[in-house]
Amino acid sequence: MPTRDSRQIHYRFFLSNGECLQFDLELSTPGLTLANHRQDDLPAWTALDHEKCPHCPLNAASSPRCPLAANLVEVVDTFKDGVATDEVEIVIRTHNRSYGHRAPLAQGLSSMIGLIMVTSGCPYLDRLRPMAHTHLPFASKQETIARAISTYLLAQFFVNRRGGQPDWQLRNLVRIYDDINVVNEHISRRLSQVTTRDASLNALTKLDCFASITAISVESDSLEEIEEMFTAYFQTDSAANSSSVSAEDV
Repeated sequence: MPTRDSRQIHYRFFLSNGECLQFDLELSTPGLTLANHRQDDLPAWTALDHEKCPHCPLNAASSPRCPLAANLVEVVDTFKDGVATDEVEIVIRTHNRSYGHRAPLAQGLSSMIGLIMVTSGCPYLDRLRPMAHTHLPFASKQETIARAISTYLLAQFFVNRRGGQPDWQLRNLVRIYDDINVVNEHISRRLSQVTTRDASLNALTKLDCFASITAISVESDSLEEIEEMFTAYFQTDSAANSSSVSAEDV
């Protein structure tokens, strides 16, 4: 049962054979750390030193299991025979809204695995954990880029407010996603050793593509399409700031 200090996100996968696979993810608040109970007998592929990321700062003495791998065991076991392209009905319920979508299995898994990964305690993916606050299943490429950059800039606002040196030019954002690409690569290596079909691996590939696209968009300054949405901020006329519409109305 969820506590007053947690938030639940429910995933339901309705397969073509009539089976319903259910996952209830519990996130602690306000930290948004995955609070689901892990099984005790974790498989060998979850050991920290098994396909360990070369830049991982954790050590096996204090963290014998990769926190990412340990939290993916249930998903991997459930979908190890899943085919990425199988069409399924996916229903997702959060604390204040629901989503429904018919899509390939890998697309729904990508959304859920992404949420698990950023809330598991990986030192690199922790940078994306605030995005769990506005979890957006089935996000498009443009939506993902906008959310990632907005989250990063909000982080810089808080850094500045605490007296740190903010990165308004997004110089470090590319490095963050480069680090995440390394994590995705090594998690994929783990999964390739235990999955007999391709759904989970395909879901991770989709996540890695989004990470790469975000980094490339910043690095190549190819955000013109998104920039066009912000023309009201470029106006000097005072009338541009006189609108009575509030954020709640949008």
